[in-house]
Amino acid sequence: MLLKQIFVDNGAPIKMHIHHSIANVNARAALSQRIMHSGGDPTASPQSARVILADPNTEVFQHLVKSYQGVPDKYIESYLWVKKCVEKGALLYTPLVYKNPGGRRPGEERTPFTDQDEERLCQWIATKIPYKETGGRTGNRLYQQLCEMAVDPEYVWVTRHTWQSWRERYKKNSARLDNLIAAIVDQKKPAHGEKGQYGYVRKAEERPKRAPRKTPRPRKRCEKSVEESLHTEEKVVGDINSRITSTPPIIIFPSVPPAQFEGGSQPSTSTIPRRSPDEEEMEDGEDNEEWQIRIGNEPPPTWVKRKTSDDEREEPPTPKRARSLDYSSGDQPRANPVSQTNSDILAQVNLHVIDQAISDIASEYRFTVQEVKEFYDKCGEMERTRARFQKMRLILSTISEDIGDEAV
Repeated sequence: MLLKQIFVDNGAPIKMHIHHSIANVNARAALSQRIMHSGGDPTASPQSARVILADPNTEVFQHLVKSYQGVPDKYIESYLWVKKCVEKGALLYTPLVYKNPGGRRPGEERTPFTDQDEERLCQWIATKIPYKETGGRTGNRLYQQLCEMAVDPEYVWVTRHTWQSWRERYKKNSARLDNLIAAIVDQKKPAHGEKGQYGYVRKAEERPKRAPRKTPRPRKRCEKSVEESLHTEEKVVGDINSRITSTPPIIIFPSVPPAQFEGGSQPSTSTIPRRSPDEEEMEDGEDNEEWQIRIGNEPPPTWVKRKTSDDEREEPPTPKRARSLDYSSGDQPRANPVSQTNSDILAQVNLHVIDQAISDIASEYRFTVQEVKEFYDKCGEMERTRARFQKMRLILSTISEDIGDEAV
């Protein structure tokens, strides 16, 4: 069935252009087929087309409407316009509607100013700017504030004119209206800067000054050094305890008998003046047998640097560690509960744990305590000392087996 040929003008097909704002390919193909079935030509360019079909939901549609608004015999239509025309069976363009361009219609008069309007205007200016030398009578804001007062029942009259009209009325008749304003000011005699006058506002509140923030007092260097030393000692003791599986010995400090004084009285410890660290160190050094000196042809003391063997030269040097105590002579460490500090106690606990570990290694691998102690003083590592004497015991066991086989 042949459709009604509605897109025809004087027997010629109406040229139409399908704008690229219609992005759907299937919609463009269906629209083109419907135009051709109804007698139109959808292949025209935008310049030669009489009707341009576009998507009304895009910004380009409004741009096309404004661009071709003044061009006669050129129409911008929606892609739905084709379907409406086919359903109605007629070519109907979108009608034009009248839009009021503004301004007064011919013959219409403005609202005239009355004497009462001028009197009210002078009252307003005399209240806000009583003295002309202050300035501001021809500004915009003065008359905008006047029109903003329309919500007040006493100022309903301001709606008769716009703020531009009130301003122009004063500007064109300022010489005459200034005399009326001066007469009103002479009656009220307001002072400069009274409340309510134009340009004067309330002074801002002074903000209270903030007190400067106090910076925290830095800790003294001595406090830091004491804390760091305690942490270091705790770390060393914890490391040794984690390596040694045996239970550390319980240390019992011998009590110091009180000194005897003449008269049978014993002074309190709080009144004894404490000596300097140098004097205490020198006094301790005199009684310490570990740091003896060589006299004549006697053998060198134990603290003299010993020559390293060939096997030990190959081992890389390690940092020196704390020396263990030598109890071979039967001497026991003396404790001074008055002057002994926490660091001394920790160091003494550390040395007793090392001596116990050295004794365990000597007993396990059947070596003397002196041999194990000498090697530990050189290397400073308990695990390395244990591995060393374990290896030596294995080598000695192998040698003894070989000797037994040869004897057989």
